[in-house]
Amino acid sequence: MTTQPAFYIPHGGGPCFFMDDPHGTWTGMERFLHELPGMLPETPKAILVVSAHWETQGFAFTSTETPSLLFDYYGFPEHTYQLRYDAPGAPDLAERAASLLAGAGFAASLDNQRGLDHGVFVPLKVAFPVADIPVVEMSLDASLDPALHVAAGKALAPLRDEGVLVIGSGMSFHNMRAYGNPAAMAASQDFDRWLAAAATSEPEERERLLAEWAHAPAGRFSHPREEHLIPLMVAAGTSTQAGKAIYSELVLQTAISGFRFD
Repeated sequence: MTTQPAFYIPHGGGPCFFMDDPHGTWTGMERFLHELPGMLPETPKAILVVSAHWETQGFAFTSTETPSLLFDYYGFPEHTYQLRYDAPGAPDLAERAASLLAGAGFAASLDNQRGLDHGVFVPLKVAFPVADIPVVEMSLDASLDPALHVAAGKALAPLRDEGVLVIGSGMSFHNMRAYGNPAAMAASQDFDRWLAAAATSEPEERERLLAEWAHAPAGRFSHPREEHLIPLMVAAGTSTQAGKAIYSELVLQTAISGFRFD
């Protein structure tokens, strides 16, 4: 199998890509997600998505053969609760991933009931609309410990050599009260510059910096709660090379970025 990269991507706001967008707020992000397949060496064997919207004690993986969808967003138009993404699951991948984590000393379990939340199916529906690539969702550990998630990424790194695309799905800026506020732009850009420098550093330095993200310029302002940043740690942990910035844009007057790890 050709080694696949790992990505950290923004997944937008709820079902934003499937709603009217008269001001083009999400156009650039949608274009970026649509172009993801063209960044790959070949079609992935499967996709493992680490979602900001699932937290468990220890790590967990969806293991059903036919995952349903969790419409875990509220107050959106009725048609957005009728969206479909009929990608197959990959129980073998879920078992393999859990085994890798267990072998590294992490608690890991399988969940054959949970479906895919919007941190998974919304960006994948844009990037891989045919829905023919098997998908497994991975939870965050409820500790949200950045170093622990980097270490989990290291344990999962062999999956990339087995043709699995690893995606950390979140938002590099996630302060809900700041979106759309012009006064937040400068602070979001300060954190974005720091994050880009950290993510594109060599692995040892990257790991050190990411562990201290809360002390970065505007770190806690950018992430009052860090669940949307932590998927980056897993994606970064899978790589022994410096990361690459592959997306950067002002969205709702805040700086949002995405990264690739080879």
